[in-house]
Amino acid sequence: MAKQALLQRELKREKLAAKFAQKYADLKATANDAKRSDEERDAARLALQKLPRNANPTRQRNRCEITGRPRGTFAYFGLARAKVREMAFAGEIPGVTKASW
Repeated sequence: MAKQALLQRELKREKLAAKFAQKYADLKATANDAKRSDEERDAARLALQKLPRNANPTRQRNRCEITGRPRGTFAYFGLARAKVREMAFAGEIPGVTKASW
């Protein structure tokens, strides 16, 4: 099980990213719009830099829903590899069976 502080930090990042999502998208679109003047694009880039670091969605980490493990997480299931294996063997994930040949 992951430390509670790390899980709480991740939740804080999710909330902050959700709060600034619209502003982040608008500034990003302005900064990448070739039709805008250079001054406008530079101002948008500076505004992006002034946003909190954790407002950037790339700072979020995929974690296992059960254990909170940050590595070896299957995005499709939202679980760590060990939990996917356990649950698949127990038949708790529909449509997933043990391979045999």
